[in-house]
Amino acid sequence: MKKIFRFAFSLLLASAGALDAAPVQHVLTVQGTRFLMDGQPFPFTGISFFNAVYNPAFNRTSAERRQWLAKFRRYGINVIRIWCQWDGRPQYVDAGPASTMYEADGSLRPKNLQTLKDILADANEAGMGVELTLFAHESWLADIRLAPAAADRAVAELTRALLPYRHVTFQVWNEFSDRVVEHIKTIRAIDPTRLVTNAPGGAGELGDTEQDMAVDYLAPHTTRHNDAHWRLVPEEIAYLLARYRKPVVDDEPARNGTPNYGGPKGNTYPYDQIVQIYQVWQAGGYVNYHHDMFQTGYGSPEVPPSGIPDPDFNPYHRQVLEFIALRDRYAPELLARPTSVKHEP
Repeated sequence: MKKIFRFAFSLLLASAGALDAAPVQHVLTVQGTRFLMDGQPFPFTGISFFNAVYNPAFNRTSAERRQWLAKFRRYGINVIRIWCQWDGRPQYVDAGPASTMYEADGSLRPKNLQTLKDILADANEAGMGVELTLFAHESWLADIRLAPAAADRAVAELTRALLPYRHVTFQVWNEFSDRVVEHIKTIRAIDPTRLVTNAPGGAGELGDTEQDMAVDYLAPHTTRHNDAHWRLVPEEIAYLLARYRKPVVDDEPARNGTPNYGGPKGNTYPYDQIVQIYQVWQAGGYVNYHHDMFQTGYGSPEVPPSGIPDPDFNPYHRQVLEFIALRDRYAPELLARPTSVKHEP
């Protein structure tokens, strides 16, 4: 009897130890015009890492991935924006037919789904959020399109598969709007509290009323091709905040780099991005920093050998990211507690 008791007691201790060792699942929510992580103000600050699921260097081991996430954190990045579809422009780093989450019938590809889950687990461990883009207009333009029934299946299966990951937001499209409200309804029917947004179109496209009312936060691609975008964009952010009373993310501010794919046609300076980001913060918005560190392919001067948006690789981007790292110095109001937030017990 004593042996049985000792055995049962050891199992109980082992179970308790396993529970203690289980990582805390962080929860990203919104309240008013602010993001919260675990009920505390969260200064949502992202970076473009569209190819994250399909990049060999990032996914070699969990330990290496966590080192990269820690490096992003040192530069003030606490959200990574990653895509399910990365098959529309094969000239991009890690792009191609295999770089998608979906089969033609909308079912999920198990290997890619598992890689995504591994990334989400490590991001959670690092206390970071993830903005997951479900569909890409680049794929649409390349005629890589799911039929409506297949798209519905893809959204439903992905929503179910990612139910445990509460630090993840869904962005229905990058720079496009096809059946956005329908997809949001599908997501909400399965996961009512999942944060959902959309990037409704190209630069300066702020979305339509029905869509902007349906999402939990706004994530437009703001004005880029204007010599004064750093003055115009904060006005766009302020307008959206005043009209919809929900968080607004400047999703991909005007950037340096190749003139292709919506890039700048003339010279740019790091200060262009720095001033725009600062003004967006002052307006009460958030940012996802964009760059050109994947668009011209491996071996080109703009792309790190790893294919990862390494903050140290490009002096231009490093200067912007060094400013972002000082966010709490220049925009402490992003950490101010909203008066309506209740303290959690």
